[in-house]
Amino acid sequence: MPRKRRAAYAVAAAAVLAVTVPSAVAPAAAGAPHPRPASAAHYVYRITTHSSTDAETLLSAGFDVLERRAGDNLFVLGDAAAQQRLQEFGFAPAVTQTLPAAPALRPNAASAADGTYDGGYHTVDAHYAHLDQAAAQHPDLATVVTYGQSWRKQAGQGGRDLKAICITKRQQGDCARNPQSAKPRFFLMSQIHARELSTGELSWRWIDYLTNGYGSDPDVTALLDSTELWVVPIANPDGVDIVAQGGDNPNLQRKNANDGNGSGCGTSGQIGVDLNRNANSHWGTSGSSTQPCDETYLGPNPDSEAENTALEGLFRDLYPAVRGSGDTDPAPLDTRGIMITMHSDANMVIFPWAHDHAVHTGNDSQLRAMAGQLGSITGYQYGQAGEILYDASGGTDDWIYDKLGTAAFTIEVGDSDGRGCDGFTPPYSCQDSYFWPKLKPALLYAAQHAAAPYRG
Repeated sequence: MPRKRRAAYAVAAAAVLAVTVPSAVAPAAAGAPHPRPASAAHYVYRITTHSSTDAETLLSAGFDVLERRAGDNLFVLGDAAAQQRLQEFGFAPAVTQTLPAAPALRPNAASAADGTYDGGYHTVDAHYAHLDQAAAQHPDLATVVTYGQSWRKQAGQGGRDLKAICITKRQQGDCARNPQSAKPRFFLMSQIHARELSTGELSWRWIDYLTNGYGSDPDVTALLDSTELWVVPIANPDGVDIVAQGGDNPNLQRKNANDGNGSGCGTSGQIGVDLNRNANSHWGTSGSSTQPCDETYLGPNPDSEAENTALEGLFRDLYPAVRGSGDTDPAPLDTRGIMITMHSDANMVIFPWAHDHAVHTGNDSQLRAMAGQLGSITGYQYGQAGEILYDASGGTDDWIYDKLGTAAFTIEVGDSDGRGCDGFTPPYSCQDSYFWPKLKPALLYAAQHAAAPYRG
């Protein structure tokens, strides 16, 4: 990303929120992907909230409230019209940053020849080649698994397979899609929101750390001897393709590429469904929008999206269902397995329930204790989403705990130390100099507790 735009996007001491103006777009039948013209300049607006319900009001109205806040201050990214809309909602927005116009969207444009963009971030092609390389170089440790197809591929518009990698010291029966596994399982996933680039890079480094460390690093060796480590580095590959098409000025695509419910979004918003609002766990109860062009569009139905149903099918194959259906029903203390989904960039560790912070899970004390440890390691805040950020339903972490009882966390990867590594697309150098050293010990700690996360 050009320095001008990146500096504008980096907000070291405050939150950045993205907003798109709701558009009365009639649902359209799925068809060929539609080009989107270049957008107008956008601005970062600072607003001070007046009540605990303001974030929900903004989300419901189509404002993409990104995962960062500073006390009573929220920050909104929108075009010039957003300022008037915020005033109509009773806020007093102040411009703090200006972002140049985004480039035109070119559906299905070719990926960069070297597999990178914006200083080094990896394309989907590069991520998938990396999985294959890890398995080829370490056949005793790594297995690549195709677990589904993206929306575009199912719709016959190109698209991608959905891929995971299983890493362990292979014994008979390991890495099978069978919930009754011999070893406990730790699952890491990233880029379900396509524009959150640091998360995919952390998954890349986690894969290398595990495969290259076996036999030389005692922590890695012990972990792979005892545990299956599953990684989905790109949960939303169609969306990441759209991001990468911007090259050094990435398209800030959040959602998937499903244009069947709002193909006429144009410059007023994005096509697609927010996969982290679409899961069938308290779907539509908080933190989402029903307007197809909004960033937090929840989709026409729960689990309507191919990416989510495939991922949930993989989860069901890896973890047994051990919890009752009530919000306060606990999973047994001997439940095995942990799932972490990475987002950016709020400097937080979040655990269920995200749909309503006034309701606590039956495993609240255990989840809260582990989140506290992860927060201590990273220097991040921890809590239920609505305790430290805002309530939001239909997310991956709520779904896997709700349906299966698996311990689940969202780590919001951000710059908590003022290192100039804020935003969706921080300088690529931040990945090795800052984020990986910060997150590696947290991921290792969580993976080492996959055998008994509720026992402490």
